[in-house]
Amino acid sequence: MAKIAVIVGSVRSERHGLKVAKWVVSKLEDKGHQISLVDPMELDLPLLDKMYKEMESPSEKLQKLQKIIKEADGYVPITPEYNHSISSALKNTLDYFLEEYFFKPSAIISYSVGPFGGVVAGNHLRQILAEMGAPAIPSQFPISKVHETFDADGKLLDKNYERRFSKFLDEFEWYVSALAKQRESGVPY
Repeated sequence: MAKIAVIVGSVRSERHGLKVAKWVVSKLEDKGHQISLVDPMELDLPLLDKMYKEMESPSEKLQKLQKIIKEADGYVPITPEYNHSISSALKNTLDYFLEEYFFKPSAIISYSVGPFGGVVAGNHLRQILAEMGAPAIPSQFPISKVHETFDADGKLLDKNYERRFSKFLDEFEWYVSALAKQRESGVPY
């Protein structure tokens, strides 16, 4: 199947994003996809000074991340909502690269402890991903009251999300397949 990079957006000490990410990874693996989990907490990247392509000797961690981003057929960024936007950790992680993302789809998952599931952050992320060349699929997957949706171990408690995620994943897979076929026949530049 496809190579998918699942990108965690939070580095907070009691973050919910990692629970969401583990659930998403298991769902994608169940469908046969090869998954790379990108966790900015493990990467410990400094604030962006130079993009990867501008570096003379990038760190080993950054080289591995560049390979993941470049080889991926699609991206699933998982963003919390901080003050109606995405986290600085997610933005910093994404910004190290550009051409690596071109002509590959992304599928936005947002979450919050409130009732709206981080949709404003998801909409902001949509603009960022479009500019980076990894356009988001039309659907977004918001998770409301994330602290009540997953238990402490990341087990899904609200089974309504299963049906919604299945439809979301079907749409993402369609775009991953369609854009992969088009990349095979060439890109506009």
